[in-house]
Amino acid sequence: MKDIAKRFPQNPLLRPEDLQASNSALKIICLLNPGVFIYDSKTWLLVRVAECTPDKNGYISFPAISKEGRTEIIQVPLNDPELINNDARVINYKGNDYLTTISHLRLLYSDDGINFHEPSGDSILLPLNYLEQFGIEDCRVSQIDDTYYLTYTAVSENGVCVGLRTTKDWITFDFKGIILPPHNKDCAIFEERVNGKYYALHRPSSVEIGGNYIWIAESPDGIHWGNHQCIIKTRKELWDSARVGAGAAPIKTEYGWLEIYHGANEKNEYCLGAFLMDINNPSKVISRTTEPIMIPTESYELTGFFGHVVFTNGHVVKGDKLTIYYGAADEVICAANFSINEIISMLK
Repeated sequence: MKDIAKRFPQNPLLRPEDLQASNSALKIICLLNPGVFIYDSKTWLLVRVAECTPDKNGYISFPAISKEGRTEIIQVPLNDPELINNDARVINYKGNDYLTTISHLRLLYSDDGINFHEPSGDSILLPLNYLEQFGIEDCRVSQIDDTYYLTYTAVSENGVCVGLRTTKDWITFDFKGIILPPHNKDCAIFEERVNGKYYALHRPSSVEIGGNYIWIAESPDGIHWGNHQCIIKTRKELWDSARVGAGAAPIKTEYGWLEIYHGANEKNEYCLGAFLMDINNPSKVISRTTEPIMIPTESYELTGFFGHVVFTNGHVVKGDKLTIYYGAADEVICAANFSINEIISMLK
């Protein structure tokens, strides 16, 4: 397999050491999967910042948000028989699952789309309640009229679900709560109403029956969702055989709604592909790429916190040029350019 991505020569654009931790007791270990939007003639990233606690001999430590909104550090002896820590991302202790890191969202802006800076003032979006106890992750940003819709993964001991906040000025935010219950993530709202309705892609999960598939839903107001339909499934023996999930908001083209999505195989190797939905009936999939449009090939994509990963939920469209900002190896932020027409030519 080969891809059609034209990677920025400046990659990685952002590394963990480029930002300050949100708390003196924590350190940044990963930057992941930014939401992307244009505001005030600048390119903005809403980066997922994953933080952990420094190592201590003989112990494993991991952070969590208390029900009162405070960051707490949980510390467990490595030889504790009730500890299972054979995954870099998840810890099981006394039968309960915890994340090894806790994530928040960080705003960064750029005048050239390459060099990013933190704005003055408050640039951090933190977890707000007990349903975001283990952090907020992987935000998609969709603009409809003068409102920006922020859909993100909220993680807690109650499960993984989709939260929503809205803003008009990126200073004040309206917290709409959980809009899709567990287990759900990868929610991207279309940036235009279709036949008077809001549409969104999302990814519920099932272990026993079904799988990690992409669904579509309708809404009268962008908050309450229904008429859910499964539209994209995994494919045996292909690069997206284990799970699929939506990227950023679909792109409106003359051929239909173009969606860039991620897929992974049984080895947890993540690539990017595309599919096309009918312009008037987005629940109808017209075509899909057989081969990925992007695969992990560079050293910063192959090795890191979790290697062999390219993952996106944010992009900028300018004519035929699609600039995708993506997380590489679950550790650094990168970017690549694509031709929309070239992607469409790969659809089957």
